[in-house]
Amino acid sequence: MSFKRIYQKMYYQFFKRHYYGITATSRVLPNFLIIGGVRCGTTSLYYDICQHPSVETAAYDEIGFFDDNYHLGQDWYRSLFPTKRKMENIKQVTGYSITGEDTPFYIWNSDVVKRIADMLPNIKLIAILRNPIDRAYSNYHLGIREGIEKRSFSDVVKNEIDFINMRKQENIELTNNDYKKSYLAKGIYVEQLKKWYKIFRKEQLCVISTEDFSDNPNQTLKKIFNFLKIPDYSIKEFEEKKKSEYSEMNNSTRVEIEKFFEVYNEQLYQLIGQKFNWN
Repeated sequence: MSFKRIYQKMYYQFFKRHYYGITATSRVLPNFLIIGGVRCGTTSLYYDICQHPSVETAAYDEIGFFDDNYHLGQDWYRSLFPTKRKMENIKQVTGYSITGEDTPFYIWNSDVVKRIADMLPNIKLIAILRNPIDRAYSNYHLGIREGIEKRSFSDVVKNEIDFINMRKQENIELTNNDYKKSYLAKGIYVEQLKKWYKIFRKEQLCVISTEDFSDNPNQTLKKIFNFLKIPDYSIKEFEEKKKSEYSEMNNSTRVEIEKFFEVYNEQLYQLIGQKFNWN
């Protein structure tokens, strides 16, 4: 390991995390991860789950350890979670105790899948997926607000459909960087989830839709709590994190994207064994 890497690990674990870094070995690793997707409501879902009395939060959301911060090491990651003693105390009171984190960029990253499998082979994985048309439009407007997107949405759609179709015709898989840069590629959920199903057991994954969660939040959380093996619980107030307003999409553009995603969505439904109301 280079001196620079050693310095980074020391700096971020002990100087940035202070007491939490020093006590890292007495802390737990997560029981569940919300792996994606981007602009699908992962943050709101995470904090809703964490309202359960048996669930303890991480230091913050979107930790990004298994992608951008992996070089900081497992002790840095542990420093972001509760101590074993705290988890034992929660278990004594409620009968159960779990903790987890959400990083929506995990879902498409091939390196992340392998890293999680190595460190957390029995982890519970949650994916919340939004209609890919609405997801892309929301992601596009985030780019507009951040000043990194200048193109019209119709131009974006045309360019990205051409690029993805060209890759498909040449039998070239989309890379991590392709997913990161493309609004539409992030909505090809079937290709992203295939990577997880190849390595993890099917019972380790829980896949829900943003729309189902919005329409039936209590029922959806009941499904998730059952998946996490903790008792059902009615939370007091549902979160609405990172919500934004913007103009409606041009209908002709929507029809074009709908046609593009039709095959991918059907493949997704077959993979996960359920169908979402995305028409």
